[in-house]
Amino acid sequence: MAARCGRSVPEAAMAAERPRSLFELSAVAVSRSMAALERDVWALPGHLLRGLLPLLTVFHLERAEDAARRAGLSTQPIWRKLWDDVMKTRPPNSESITCWRKKFLETFFSNVLHGVLDVSSDWRLNDRHFSPLLHSSPHVSQLTLCNMLQGAVELTAEHNHKVLENLAGSLRILKFQHLLSCDQSVKRSLILLLHRLIHHGSVSQVSMYSWPVPDTVLLVLILTMSAGFWRSGNALACHSSLCGLCREEDKAQSQESVQEGAGRGCNAEREGSGGESQKRSPEEADAPMNSVLSGHRSPPLQNPVCEETSSEVPFGHTSIQGGSSPHTSSEQLSCHPIPLKTRRRLKPAVGRKRRCLRRSRGHYADPEDLYDFVFTVARENNSGLLDKTTEGENTENCISSSPGSPCTGHAGCKKRGGPAGILSLKAAHHFRSVSTLELFSIPLTGETCRTLSNLLSSWVSLENLILSYNGLNANISCILSGLRALAHHPECRFRVLRVSDVFSHVPCMELVRCILSALPQLHTLSLSFDLKNQLEGSRPEVNPNCSKAEIPESCLEVLEIRFPREPLHTAFLLPVLKASKSLQQLSFDSATLPCPQELGLLLEVLRECTPDLKKLSFHDVNLAEHQKEVLLLLQDPGLQEITFSFCRLFESSTAEFLSEIINTVKRNSSLKSLKLPGNRLGNHRLVALADIFSEDSSSSLCHLDVSSNCIKPDGLLEFTKKLEGHIQQRGGQLPFTHLRLFQNWLDQDAETAQEALRRLKAMCSVVNDAWDSSQAFADYISVM
Repeated sequence: MAARCGRSVPEAAMAAERPRSLFELSAVAVSRSMAALERDVWALPGHLLRGLLPLLTVFHLERAEDAARRAGLSTQPIWRKLWDDVMKTRPPNSESITCWRKKFLETFFSNVLHGVLDVSSDWRLNDRHFSPLLHSSPHVSQLTLCNMLQGAVELTAEHNHKVLENLAGSLRILKFQHLLSCDQSVKRSLILLLHRLIHHGSVSQVSMYSWPVPDTVLLVLILTMSAGFWRSGNALACHSSLCGLCREEDKAQSQESVQEGAGRGCNAEREGSGGESQKRSPEEADAPMNSVLSGHRSPPLQNPVCEETSSEVPFGHTSIQGGSSPHTSSEQLSCHPIPLKTRRRLKPAVGRKRRCLRRSRGHYADPEDLYDFVFTVARENNSGLLDKTTEGENTENCISSSPGSPCTGHAGCKKRGGPAGILSLKAAHHFRSVSTLELFSIPLTGETCRTLSNLLSSWVSLENLILSYNGLNANISCILSGLRALAHHPECRFRVLRVSDVFSHVPCMELVRCILSALPQLHTLSLSFDLKNQLEGSRPEVNPNCSKAEIPESCLEVLEIRFPREPLHTAFLLPVLKASKSLQQLSFDSATLPCPQELGLLLEVLRECTPDLKKLSFHDVNLAEHQKEVLLLLQDPGLQEITFSFCRLFESSTAEFLSEIINTVKRNSSLKSLKLPGNRLGNHRLVALADIFSEDSSSSLCHLDVSSNCIKPDGLLEFTKKLEGHIQQRGGQLPFTHLRLFQNWLDQDAETAQEALRRLKAMCSVVNDAWDSSQAFADYISVM
């Protein structure tokens, strides 16, 4: 009966323990009366509290955290057991989870929100005094909304108002996955959710995943609000009340304007003809505001990304009404001069809440016109977006050097469209925006790319842009155009660009050169392509003039390139490295070496041009015939981390080559991490690697990765014993701290594997998995 009513039933936890002690009986009684005894329970001494904590519901266990900490107790084992009992799954990267309480409550919130967890299924999850969503919401920093956005509808319901307020303070990452088309009522709920969590909240990253046939209006709506743009009065009026935070900020701004006006009135006599002097205020302060309220189109770099104005400015009633024409809107805005008391120096809207413009008292537009708004963004006239500088023109020519190249004839890039539609970005209010945008497996049409490009051009808070498998092809130039305009903004924070796709429209190195020429402030650039363009005839050839052109000095620190089986030509890489003096990490994936001398040339260039290089990685690059260059890399005193992943190092090597590798690493005191996954080490080579840590070694190697190397339990045990011997010879001192063993053949003898792992974990941190080695039977035979 108690279970059906939602009351705690901790007796079930002790059902197997008969007979029970007096303390256990008392703990059960106390746990059932926590609503009345909570304060007294928190004052219990530690030895009593330790036995009581496992008998509490998740709600009281969460509230017990401070009391447990004062008593010197940790609740982490209890939360971990709760995870195993309730979630019944192993979370990804479980070894990196530092707080199981947060992990459990965050997942608990998501599962309850989406209806995949029944709280009545476990007495620890059910307490009539607590709301599951409300109680767990302060611990949610990452939330995923799926399918038809039922979660958005639930969170914006009136009874979850406090839940939404908690999320506004705690949520940092908002994800959308497997979205489907939805009706207008759901979109209105989404608008309210995004407005509260982004514009007036703490969300710094918006990610969208796996949307094969996106609803374009919904997609652009999310992008636009993530960039901080929205016609807030119209959108939120759908919920029969304006945003309270907007009203409060609006009221504060109005009072500030009145005070400023009074101050000017007091100083009018001293200023003489103050009206004339105010009209001649510095262009630096007035030009941005004039460009917003005039009918003339200006480049986005001269338009502020956040307009602060007073309630005295009606902001063009006609432009906000759905029935107005673009021409009328433009004239309406240009006919209203700026009231003198509204002029002030504009401040950038970067990472902080912005003042919302007061809504016009006229009639609001029909809330059904979402489509009209979001596509107006793409039609904004941003003359100068591409041709901002000669540098930009050269970069554009690098990519658009042949028919079919990016952005040829795109209205949003080279060609400029006609007048703006019903509502332009200039008429939209600007709020706080996110700093990271991620789009994964979402096809982006030309129209959507032009919209995104237009948003990017003034998205000054954006620091990270991740575009993965979006079918960009030629449209990548359109995206680059918006980023180039953004780079010229004095408040630009953009630092990280990651682009992945199936087909590469231009050669990888050519694209790298163009991006760095347009975005010299980038710190991280990652390009990854699976295949060359399907139609080789539509793939632009390398422009010889662009190849010879110098790249301006950049701030690049990390460069990662995954080639679509393209040859790695050092001659094309040389200008990039010369311009990247600050490069610290370089990664090549799936590249081919056109001739045996190419890798040697690359090493010479790296030594000459990148003195700060610390990490170098090769993945799926055939180095079987480059043993000399491999040894040169391993003895480089500047490198701290080297990765040879699936590089076939020992395919045609002799035993002497392995000995040379070991001796080279033993003499290199600067190398901290060596990663050798997928090189078919086998048992005997793994055992030999233990000599890196012998008594006569000066190596400082801390991390060793031997994943996917056909290692069997007996070989791992022999490696462990040899390592233990070296530790004894060195007096128990060993720099080695981390060993990675993923996807090895440890399931062939579970008992031996467990013994080896137990002894290894006494010396270092070991990360492995329960991999089924039968999946790689063919590879095993080849090693045998």
